[in-house]
Amino acid sequence: MSGIIAQNTLDSSGLIKSREGGGAWTFIKKLTASSSSTLSFVDGSSDVVLDSTYKLYLFTFNNIHPASAAHFRFQGSIDTGSNYNVAMTTTVIQTEHAENGSGGALTYETGSDKAQDTSFQNLFIGISNNSDDSGSGYMYLFNPSSTTFVKHIMFRGSDVSTATATEQMVAGYFNTTSAIDAIQFEFSTGNIDTGDICLYGLTI
Repeated sequence: MSGIIAQNTLDSSGLIKSREGGGAWTFIKKLTASSSSTLSFVDGSSDVVLDSTYKLYLFTFNNIHPASAAHFRFQGSIDTGSNYNVAMTTTVIQTEHAENGSGGALTYETGSDKAQDTSFQNLFIGISNNSDDSGSGYMYLFNPSSTTFVKHIMFRGSDVSTATATEQMVAGYFNTTSAIDAIQFEFSTGNIDTGDICLYGLTI
């Protein structure tokens, strides 16, 4: 499909008008989970582009559902997916409110933030595997091919887990001046039962 979609529907076809101005989101790749241990976007593999073609990349998450209750998380690679262990420094905030009106908490998640940590970063924190529970959201990755600057990330997502609405906000950076050329997503335990992740690049 050619042309620009008038609204930001995050459709997987064609171009999507950008609120940032000066360009449009170009659909790159969609990965659909089916009891998958991981979903990985590797530059140059299976039509994935994750290089200097775009200065800003967007991942969208649609109804990510775990096989067992777990944290949904990600890491980056500087060697096209041979290793996912880039040092990250991040900050994590979570809000929640239950269907019965309890909760209403706003929390800084000290157990999920990182200070030069090379393990996977939590995004959705503790999604249950109830049949109707899932998480949806989006994550920006800024200028991953830069060999001068660190690589900033920003995530915002909403999930329902055991009759509770939860929002997570994660921000931080990969502390490397090497190019990030692959991103991998997984649950902390068990498989990604269902859901899809789409990758877009912004033309600016």
